[in-house]
Amino acid sequence: MADEKPIQIFSNPEKNIGVNVVKSPVKLTILEMLRDSEMEFDEIVSNTGKSKSTVSVHLKSLRELGIVSYKMHPKDNRKKIFYINSKYLGSVNLTEQKEIEETQKDYLIDNIVNDDRDFTVLLFHTLRSMLIQEGINIDPVLQATGVRIGKSIFDSLYDDDLNIFLNNIAKFWEAKGLGRISFEIGDIITVTALDCFECELLPKTGKPACFLDTGILEALFTEYFNSPVSVIEIQCYTMGDGKCVFEVEPFAVN
Repeated sequence: MADEKPIQIFSNPEKNIGVNVVKSPVKLTILEMLRDSEMEFDEIVSNTGKSKSTVSVHLKSLRELGIVSYKMHPKDNRKKIFYINSKYLGSVNLTEQKEIEETQKDYLIDNIVNDDRDFTVLLFHTLRSMLIQEGINIDPVLQATGVRIGKSIFDSLYDDDLNIFLNNIAKFWEAKGLGRISFEIGDIITVTALDCFECELLPKTGKPACFLDTGILEALFTEYFNSPVSVIEIQCYTMGDGKCVFEVEPFAVN
């Protein structure tokens, strides 16, 4: 039971495909590989350790669900290259269902109600904590939500001068109760966040949790530089750090 893979959830609204929940261990293994890169059929067989017929059946099922598709190899039309054709929404880990302190009444009263925080903080914090308690991972949805927000607020924060633009972001962050952020400019822009709205009161999981913030920063800097950027959270309150730190770096152009 401890080695069970989390159930994964996919959707493809562009093709009118609803939510698909994948539970099969073989399908989950295939999807884990395809999330990293496209793969030929023989590569999938080799990496799963399953027979060709077994892999073929599972790929056919994933194609019928609209999660996976394929294209012909550009140099050998006898070979197919498979890839994920759907949006990864998150996962559910059934082995992590246990009550955590951050969802209990005393914790909420001490850290939120008595701290004069806005009700929206109580709502957001409790929802995130409950999802973690139930083993539900919606990080991709949170990041996509952040991207949508970042694109929406970009015009109101934009300035040709990068320093003014960053100052506008910092003012917005604090005015909206998202925390206090500062920037270090170099080849990589380092963003440091204190009093983080998104994660400060979440349980310590050892993993970063600020996917909403990551999405917002990704959208703001992608729009500013008119080029895709990578945003990686390297420190987080949920990792036991006293702050959240993000690295913003333009994607390398080959």
